[in-house]
Amino acid sequence: MGKNKAVILAALAAACLFSLAAGPAWLSDPSVILYLRLPRTLAALAVGAGLGLAGALFQGVLKNPLSDPYILGTSAGATAAAVFCFLAGIERTSPLFFAAVFCGAFGATFFSYWLARLAGRMSDAGLVLAGVAVSAFLSALVMLALSAARERSFSILYFVMGGLYTVEPEVVAVSGAIITVCAGLAFSRWRALDAMALGEEKAYHLGADPARERVIFFALACAATSAAVAIGGTIGFVGLMTPHMIRLITRPSARTMIPAAALGGAAILTAADAAGRVIFLPAEVPAGVIMALAGAPFFMWLLWRRAGAKQ
Repeated sequence: MGKNKAVILAALAAACLFSLAAGPAWLSDPSVILYLRLPRTLAALAVGAGLGLAGALFQGVLKNPLSDPYILGTSAGATAAAVFCFLAGIERTSPLFFAAVFCGAFGATFFSYWLARLAGRMSDAGLVLAGVAVSAFLSALVMLALSAARERSFSILYFVMGGLYTVEPEVVAVSGAIITVCAGLAFSRWRALDAMALGEEKAYHLGADPARERVIFFALACAATSAAVAIGGTIGFVGLMTPHMIRLITRPSARTMIPAAALGGAAILTAADAAGRVIFLPAEVPAGVIMALAGAPFFMWLLWRRAGAKQ
């Protein structure tokens, strides 16, 4: 287990160094590193940790390896709430903003879950299709609102695309605190998450209330996602890819998965954001685009592998 921790921590350290060095000036200007790259690296670490944690919780409680805040509609719900807050003049530093974004994430997630269970027994495909439908509808609402806003829509569009640009330090601090608390609370209930992974009936016999635990873990995953969205907008596939990569190097127990997924997600997104800054210098590719280019083929590979396993 010690080697596994060392691998994750080494990847995180390498991603941080890459992020601090990436850019036209590289390491030649200390002021650029201190005032521009360091805050952005901290923002990427917080967003990646929140999305990685949320992905691990969703996959654990739903027993679905295709689960992810982006695919389930959680990120879309949080982003839609954030956009309407911006249009209403509510700043990101306001407590009302964080409350609205959480409500949007939680509502979208439970609506996707409810849609997937309408046919009776929930399937992997049904959950994915429900999430895609909810995400598409919310994205259409966002585009409609931005079209009506016109002159104010351009700056908000960068947020919707998903990127780590100039963010208030207060927002990063509050979001980081929320994600840290969510990780701590989830870790304190790792036994319940392991029980949920065995199925609802076995979880009940092990002393866990499946309905209650599902609500708790959904709330924690949605809070972590909403905190990440508050910083970086819609960034997908971090929560999908991270748990699968972590399972290759560590045990699947929630006791190790929860902290490892948070650290792994932080490393992945920090590296992706840094790569977006150097691939097409002097132009910059948003982190959300980089993750989509890497995550979409990964998602298709998962679908193909699961389809082959059922034949």
